[in-house]
Amino acid sequence: MTSRRGKATGAASEAEAAAPRVSAPRVKGARTEPRESPAVPEAVQPSARRCGPARPSGSRGEKSGPDPQEKRQVRARAARAEDQAEGPAARTEGVMPPAAPAPPLPRPASRREGTARSARERRPQPGPTEVPGPLVPVPSLGRGKEAPGAWKPRAVLDKLRLSRQEISAAAEVVNRLTDHLLRRLQSCESEFKGVALLGTGSYYERVKISAPNEFDVMFKLEVPRIQLEEYSNSGVHYFVKFKRNPKGNPLGQFLEGEILSASKMLSKFRKIIKEEIKNIEDTDVMVERKKRGSPAVTLLVRKPEEISVDIILALESKSSWPASTQGGMPISNWLGAKVKNNFRRQPLYLVPKHAKEGSGFQEETWRLSFSHIEKEILKNHGQSKTCCEIDGVKCCRKECLKLMKYLLEQLKKKFGNRKELDKFCSYHVKTAFFHVCTQDPDDSQWHSKDLELCFDNCVTYFLQCLKTEQLEHYFIPEVNLFSRDQVDKLSKEFLSKQIEYERNNGFPVFGEF
Repeated sequence: MTSRRGKATGAASEAEAAAPRVSAPRVKGARTEPRESPAVPEAVQPSARRCGPARPSGSRGEKSGPDPQEKRQVRARAARAEDQAEGPAARTEGVMPPAAPAPPLPRPASRREGTARSARERRPQPGPTEVPGPLVPVPSLGRGKEAPGAWKPRAVLDKLRLSRQEISAAAEVVNRLTDHLLRRLQSCESEFKGVALLGTGSYYERVKISAPNEFDVMFKLEVPRIQLEEYSNSGVHYFVKFKRNPKGNPLGQFLEGEILSASKMLSKFRKIIKEEIKNIEDTDVMVERKKRGSPAVTLLVRKPEEISVDIILALESKSSWPASTQGGMPISNWLGAKVKNNFRRQPLYLVPKHAKEGSGFQEETWRLSFSHIEKEILKNHGQSKTCCEIDGVKCCRKECLKLMKYLLEQLKKKFGNRKELDKFCSYHVKTAFFHVCTQDPDDSQWHSKDLELCFDNCVTYFLQCLKTEQLEHYFIPEVNLFSRDQVDKLSKEFLSKQIEYERNNGFPVFGEF
């Protein structure tokens, strides 16, 4: 079975990490009201090179400037000149970057309010912050026999393509399993009688790679008349309260005072599933041991092939999105303001992913999930409504995302005995990819023939995020997924060096493992 390192648990995130809210460095005098354009603050925004034809300002459909072939020729000449000037560079694979002092540990907050650590949650740990200028090609780290560009992205994608037979067999097993559990949860004696299925994750987004052996399945439960109370000014974690709590509410048993306890609900949800799989006779399945802080109940199907299924309980609320989401999801120039407004009218989901509190967790908190919106964005990813349809022009957006996910997956396999890559997950890659799509909104910038150039653009952006330690949550712009509270500086430097090495040597890791 393919290793599960780096898989984000649950539809809530493929690591929609419970990141602290931060205030990124801002240019003095810059306006602070919610913004729509670049999702990363201008002072720290990684500026990605454009892939595909350049376009003049104010003219969306016109093409101008050098074509991609000319760009690649220019880059190749520049690289040769640089090599001649600098000579052979040292091999950096596996080299550890200098150690950085660890940030001080935060004091535990109170059980409910957590206000004492509020200020630290909003800001990164003190230390020098380099504000990047215009993004430039990464310096050569040493080239192998094959120059960059010699690798074949289409061949890599062909290797990642899932066979219809494999997909069908795996989906049949997962569907049979989830249908059985849904019937049990919807039974009269269950507190989860109103649950319904909501498919999320890479399989349902059609960006699954390697093998159909990991599935995320969300069981949504509508909870009307609730109000959210933000936890510790975090932006992503909330206490859930009922506006009215009439007698006979089946969820009343999960209340901790006024608060709907995430840990209590998840514990009962897990107990029902664990008991019910004993009654499934046609499938060899077991419940994996509970992972601390995970919102999922993970099932392992052992025959005929090993398949991991994360079952996530999610509360569905049809109330307005919280204030922390204002300025997020900057898709107006990409998919259109109308699409954005339609997305914001969709229900809000909360999963039992607890907020960190000191060395432990605040177990009564719930975390916002936007996995249903992410699925819709990837499904209808083109500025043109016919992008990638049978009669439409094919873009390479999803191919770039698959390659980015595969790059991280392969590096985690290569350095599986080291801890530097433990904190990174595919959700980091997906978030960076969404930001590049925001910066390059036109379908002409993602033409299928420019796959290699567009992938390089995504790599460039991700490298700059690592170096500036800034990766904004796509839906909650004040949350930094690369804050030092979440990913230490040493780990970011290590991953950056490995990606630079791969990029400058034609991505040899794609041919390994």
